Amino acid sequence: MGRSANYSRESCAIAACLDVVGEPWTLLIIRDAFGGVTRFEQWQDRLGLARNVLASRLKSLTAEGVFEARQYCARPPRYEYVLTAKGQELRPLILHMMDWGTRHVYGEVNPGGEYVHTHCGHTLTPATYCEHCNTPVGSNFTYRETGKGTPLRELERNTQD
Repeated sequence: MGRSANYSRESCAIAACLDVVGEPWTLLIIRDAFGGVTRFEQWQDRLGLARNVLASRLKSLTAEGVFEARQYCARPPRYEYVLTAKGQELRPLILHMMDWGTRHVYGEVNPGGEYVHTHCGHTLTPATYCEHCNTPVGSNFTYRETGKGTPLRELERNTQD
């Protein structure tokens, strides 16, 4: 099955991320892996997608190092797919997408349930914090610099003049 988009000409971390997890069904496969799903049949039962599509996604995610395939049956050969450390790092993305979908698509009523923070027992509302000063990061508190150190806001201002 061919790629749905070609990001090879992009020099962008978001495009690179989409190249790994941006195919249809991929994020739902990863979501279910965080819920404990590890076997092909489990994903197929839960998601109902075609076997070839699921096989393709698992193969791609394994090749990208998001999953590790571990054989659990020799005859016939069967594998379970376990999130690697690289795959585990996608948890905040999944949590933020669920929160966004709940608020902006479902209007506070999430048909998929909610996450509970095991440390405090409260419903989790994901937030992004600056690693250096530990303050919350909102849309008004960041800007992006190009690889050469020129802030994009400065580049945008220069092109509008």
